[in-house]
Amino acid sequence: MPQNVPEELSRTIEALHEAFAAALDTWPQAGVPDKPRPWLISTARFKAINGMRRRARFDSAQKDLALYLEARIGEAPHEDEEIEDDRLRLIFTCCHPALPPEGQVALTLREVCGLTTEEIARAFLVTPATLAQRIMRAKAVIRDKAIPYQVPVSQELPARLGAVLQVVYLVFNEGYSAGTTGAELSREGIRLGKLLVDLLPEPEVMGLIGLMLLQESRRAARSPPEGDLILLDQQDRSLWNRDQIAEGISFTENALASRRFGAYTLQAAIAAVHAEASSSASTDWRQITLLYNRLIRI
Repeated sequence: MPQNVPEELSRTIEALHEAFAAALDTWPQAGVPDKPRPWLISTARFKAINGMRRRARFDSAQKDLALYLEARIGEAPHEDEEIEDDRLRLIFTCCHPALPPEGQVALTLREVCGLTTEEIARAFLVTPATLAQRIMRAKAVIRDKAIPYQVPVSQELPARLGAVLQVVYLVFNEGYSAGTTGAELSREGIRLGKLLVDLLPEPEVMGLIGLMLLQESRRAARSPPEGDLILLDQQDRSLWNRDQIAEGISFTENALASRRFGAYTLQAAIAAVHAEASSSASTDWRQITLLYNRLIRI
């Protein structure tokens, strides 16, 4: 038996899980199709093909980056410009300040992170056609201004950080909103967030990783494989991941202590208040109200 069969089987099962999740989302409103089995098979096939295309886009982007880095081997090194992870390098490279902010994020999510136009449009609350136009405009700016494809040096990283944080959070959020089928994307968002903390230990970077960990800690309680989404006040809190909660609170407290935090840190603080409560009734709702009021001002 070929060695790659287990991986192929795993991807097939993952595609089938996504098809069943799509059915749970679609059928209650649209009705069960006349032929449910072909519908599920067709949807699973589409999900599998989409996953293959996503991986192919990332692999292609990695090859392009490798060729660029190889071309620079003979150049004088910059000791403090190294970004250790290939995907993180690509994200910083694509989040060029010459592009409009929404174009930076949309283009990076599409070309580097492999999200579909429909997935990105849903994250931005716009139509796929509007989102596609943003990506086209971003590509036109790159072409017309002859923007070089190069990894930014360390002095250029802070100017790109806001867009990079948004990319990482939307990658995580796409996986989180997908329930049990999106765990891989959520883990990737958290992984990138931790790499960012090592690279740029800014308060909002710590706030974002804190937020993602605190949200992810509830996955087992909010989206069981066999049922619908379970709201916060109805969740079995014994299923919450206490290690992720402790780690998320630690990052959040460090961000708050700096007093230079922003929206991600405040959202993490709200999630932390929920995470520390043993029940909905014992939640410190006054503290949550104060945090939301400050978030609204931002």
